[in-house]
Parts: sequence; C-alpha cells; structure tokens
Amino acid sequence: MSEPEIPTSEQQPTRTASAVKTVWAWVRTHKFTTLLLLVAAFVAYVILSIPYFGILSLGSENPRETALMRQRLAEADDDGKPLKITQTWIPIGRIPKYVLDCIVVAEDGTFYEHGGIDWFEVQESLEKNLEEGRAARGASTITQQLAKNLFLSTSKDPLRKLREVIITVLMERTLEKRRILELYVNLIEWGRGVFGIEAASRTYFGKSASALSLDEAARLAAVIPSPLRHRPDADSRYVLRRKAIVLGRLTARRQAPVLEQEEEPSSPTEQLPQERDTAVPPLPQEEPSAPAVPEQAPPVPADTSGTNPGM
Repeated sequence: MSEPEIPTSEQQPTRTASAVKTVWAWVRTHKFTTLLLLVAAFVAYVILSIPYFGILSLGSENPRETALMRQRLAEADDDGKPLKITQTWIPIGRIPKYVLDCIVVAEDGTFYEHGGIDWFEVQESLEKNLEEGRAARGASTITQQLAKNLFLSTSKDPLRKLREVIITVLMERTLEKRRILELYVNLIEWGRGVFGIEAASRTYFGKSASALSLDEAARLAAVIPSPLRHRPDADSRYVLRRKAIVLGRLTARRQAPVLEQEEEPSSPTEQLPQERDTAVPPLPQEEPSAPAVPEQAPPVPADTSGTNPGM
C-alpha cells in the first residue's frame, strides 16, 4: 500500500487559492443566501454576548460595580491619575418621593408608561439631530441608561446601541419599574469617582440622600447628563437653568411638595403623566409653594457631552 501524498510547499498555496476561488464563486451565485448567513451570524454574535445571568440576578442582588466604573478606573490608570470609586447603596424606600420625581421628570418623563424604549422620543430625536446635523437631542430612557452603565460602555458604535436595546427590553420584562429606578439612582455617575445618589449627596451636600431638600434634588437631577463637567452644588448657568426646568416640570405635574412634606420619604407609587415637548412656558426660578399649573411641561435641554446622556 502506497503512503498518502503529502502536499509540498508549492502545492499548498495553490490549493488555498483554489478553495478561495470556489467560495467566492459560490458567494457570487448565492448573494441573497450569503447576506442572510451574514445577518444570522451577526445576530447570533449579539445574542450570545448578552449577559443574561447578570440581568436575572438584578432582581435580588445589588451590583457592587458596573461596566462604567471599570471603564473609569481603566481610563484613570491610562492617564496615570489615581481614582477611588465612591458608592454607597441606599434602599429606594429611604429616598424621598420628590427626589425620585426630580430624576424621572429630568431624564425620562414617561418612565412609568413605556416598555423600555420611548419611540416618540426616538422619532423626535432623529428629526432634531438630522435637522441640526449633530447629536443635539438624546432619546435614551432611564432603563437604557442603566443598561449602558451596568453592562456596556460610553461608546457610540451601533453594535453597542443594539446590545443596549436588547438588554433594556430584557430588564423591563424581568424587573419592576421600582427596582429599575432603585438600581438607576444607586449606580449612575455623578462626578469623578462618584456613583449613586447617596455618594453624590454626601459629596456635594454633606448629607444622606434621605435628607435632601427639593432644591438639592433638582440640582442633582440637573447634572445627570454631564456629571464630569458640572457640579450640582455650583451656581453655574447650566445648573440653574436645568434646575429651574426640573422644578417647572414638577409644578406642571402638581408634584412639587410643600415644605413640610420634604421630611417624609416615600416611594414612587403613582404613575407620572406622559409629557411631550410642544410649548415652553415661562420657567419658575425658585421652589414653588402653591404654583399655578402651566398647560405644558418644558423640555429639559439635552447635553450629550457627558456619561449619562440621552443617546
């Protein structure tokens, strides 16, 4: 019996080239099938990269770190600047309702109504951004922002956005709105190394989030889109303008608490009415006590330069 022929070094490239030509000829004659296979492979890759067990664990476990925390530590290490992460968990039942309301009206007015994606805001955002030729307006909901902070990064690539949408839908189907909001306020970035509302409250106002005033709550909500550029305890034009808009929205929804109510924390049990950006009435400049109710709630301007922005 003769031994099998072993390809020589000259024969090997010839066979490889022949195989490539064969595959390319098949692709050219089966273009649609090839396209379907590529799409299927891409979808499979995205699906397999989703952290299913991590999402399921959120119902009973409080995450100790997030993808954004790890990203910030890596960035600090690359820059040679030491960074300490400060984050302290506080149960949502200890956070006053008006504090939670400030965050909801500032970041996601229809949080209690949508299923994770606010398609109206997506449409408005696309139209606005196409009109101005830049990312002038974001459309990410609270759940989308949480998905990005927990599992992804601040990257703008389409693949990251697709994974964000899938994770968002899974979180909405797995967790209650109250739990999503609790995770959000405890994990989002509020400054360099500052994560969560308890750490932010103590860093900027020297008190627990359970003792925040309405003014302080509105200030914290005001800087969420750009926490590395703006401090909530500063009287900058940006902070004062956005704080006034947040208070104006609370007034429009009749959610601005009277002074004696600020000491009584409660949970966000009632649903917030849906608002749309149509008319922009004059904004109140101070905390309202017995305000008149405007016809429309003014929109909070988008700031896409930070880490918790709309898109």
